[in-house]
Amino acid sequence: MFAMCSATDTFDIGLAAENTDMCDVMYDGDPPDADCEKRLDYAKTFAFTDFKLVMNPLEYEYSDIDMTPAFGGRPDADYFTLFEFSAKYDPVPSMLTQDHVNVVPGFLGQTTAFRKALVKKSVVILGEKDGAGEVKYLHGNFGRGTFTWFGGHDPEDYQHQVGDPPTDLSLHKTSPGYRLILNNILFPAAKKKQQKT
Repeated sequence: MFAMCSATDTFDIGLAAENTDMCDVMYDGDPPDADCEKRLDYAKTFAFTDFKLVMNPLEYEYSDIDMTPAFGGRPDADYFTLFEFSAKYDPVPSMLTQDHVNVVPGFLGQTTAFRKALVKKSVVILGEKDGAGEVKYLHGNFGRGTFTWFGGHDPEDYQHQVGDPPTDLSLHKTSPGYRLILNNILFPAAKKKQQKT
């Protein structure tokens, strides 16, 4: 499974809150459980643990998983670095991080980046902002499948707004951000090499 923007953290919030009411009156007609925060089950989540919910309906946020850019949202100061993996020992992360650059321009979204301290230890970090505690791109196993989360909304529209026209991809033929998206579309088709026995 591949997800971007707010799909990344809301999956985990929904899974952790499976057996508790965390929604306020305007959403389901009754108030949330008073102890809903204590009843979150992080064992059910894909990528994140120990997060806290944002219960204020006037705040444009779901939890403390998402990180607001520390640099104030300036495109000229927003970059993240891809990690290098050995194709021999880590074939999937190696495929997912293939790009013509290893430093990729950042971009915003409802969920822009993930707080590194809340990423589960079993998850592979594919890309992060050096020294900021922000993870932009991650991958992991879940059951018999895998997931990859990519923070942000549109790699070639830094601050994409609701109602903005779609990005014309013909203008961005060498987009490093779109290359990462393409890697996720193509990687399930990769065949494992038969081992000699």
